[in-house]
Amino acid sequence: MTTNLTINIVKSLIASTLMAAIASDPTQAQLPPPPPTLPLPVPVPFPAIAQPTNPSSDAYTLGAGDRIQIDIFNVPEYSGPNGQHQILADGTLSLPLIGNLGVQGMTLEQAADAIKDRYGKYLRRPVINLKLIAPRPLQIAIAGEVHRPGSYTVSPSSGPGGLADQIGTQLPTVTRALQMAGGITPSADVRQIKIRRPQRGGPEQIININLWELLQNGDLRTDITLRDGDAIYIPTVTNINRDENRTLADANFSSESTQPINIAVVGEVARPGTYTLGKDINTNPATALNANGDRTLLNSNEPGETGGQSTVTKAIKMAGGITQLADIRQIQVRRITRAGTEQIISVNLWQLLQTGDISQDVMLQQGDTIIVPKAENTNTTENAEVGSSSFSPDAIQINVVGEVLRSGAIAVPPNTSLNQALLAAGGFNKARADMNSVELIRLNPNGTVSRRTVPINFAAAVNEETNPLLRSNDVIMVKRSGRATFSDTVGSTVAPFSPFLGIFRVFDLFR
Repeated sequence: MTTNLTINIVKSLIASTLMAAIASDPTQAQLPPPPPTLPLPVPVPFPAIAQPTNPSSDAYTLGAGDRIQIDIFNVPEYSGPNGQHQILADGTLSLPLIGNLGVQGMTLEQAADAIKDRYGKYLRRPVINLKLIAPRPLQIAIAGEVHRPGSYTVSPSSGPGGLADQIGTQLPTVTRALQMAGGITPSADVRQIKIRRPQRGGPEQIININLWELLQNGDLRTDITLRDGDAIYIPTVTNINRDENRTLADANFSSESTQPINIAVVGEVARPGTYTLGKDINTNPATALNANGDRTLLNSNEPGETGGQSTVTKAIKMAGGITQLADIRQIQVRRITRAGTEQIISVNLWQLLQTGDISQDVMLQQGDTIIVPKAENTNTTENAEVGSSSFSPDAIQINVVGEVLRSGAIAVPPNTSLNQALLAAGGFNKARADMNSVELIRLNPNGTVSRRTVPINFAAAVNEETNPLLRSNDVIMVKRSGRATFSDTVGSTVAPFSPFLGIFRVFDLFR
């Protein structure tokens, strides 16, 4: 027993002496082989640890421009500050003794093993430690439902201790890349994001990302760090969920609400056409002309309100509001996706008015077209409620002519009835007006003009027979009474003889 212990101690001393000799002279060549090592005891197996299935756990891969530090145990000449090297444009490292070594696409562990193999020709059992101290800028591509797809160069941020200690948080992530691309569009499917990652010596890797988990559960594992050459693709969602859209709109990787968008509004609105919905720069709702001559909405809802997304109701309001013939249950938003397909989103603003379903006020994106169809049947009660909504025009123009106190064009609220319009014009000229009925002249949507006589009853509620609701550009004609007509006829008959009648009045002075 004592003899075996003595032999083991001698073998250990010989091995220590050899390692010290090698470290003091790295260029030393042929050395006697080390004594045979004693068999080690079989290690006790530890419980198996489940490896993460998320491909984002892949290590950083080296490339041209990375700066690394090599530490060789007990060889200070090639370690620390002396061991700092930058990977050359061809993906190689130029190292003492071993020359150029290709490390392009390797992980830190793989590169350390490659360096260890090379130095193994000069050192016995070299111990290599490799650290990344300055990562290179990453070249990535972003495509699909983002505002500015294309190629981007992302520079990793540096911390006080260098990236070697904080590589997981310092490298750019998916959400940071989306922010650089202007954010996702409202048509983005954040549950099916794909990352195509090139692999060294093999087929590219496809990584599936679900950023909805990040928004709902705060799962940071879904916001993976990017690698050089990654290509991010944001697909188009098949069916738009309006509630989820509003959650996505508040995310930090969503589209920038301050950026103006160009949209079109057609159909039953006061001013159909193309419009630019832009950033809030005024506290009062207004429109202005931009440099191209297009109308721009200074995007505010109420005085004092700022911010907010561009929505259907804001676009309709900018277009002068809906007409009284609009079918607000069947509004459509037509959208061309990044894939070139057309999406049709149905909007029911009546449900918004009745139940407060804010999801019906769909958020818009660049190039959207809003179509407001014409209603087949109108309901007087519904028209009154719709007329007081925020997406109705502030006023409509009508004309009251004839025997009223203030005839001419008048701006009245959308729900104004015929009786209210007469009162707004100052009421009848009682000395001359026919107060039993008026004539209502209306320009129909098909271009024809209709005329009808409406009996007057100021005590009547709103109804289509005696007190109809007015439409923009309606004309109310108040006729003369029979007495006024007779007086005017007699006056016009006597008028030619008025000079002679004046002479007789002169003779009357001498009587």
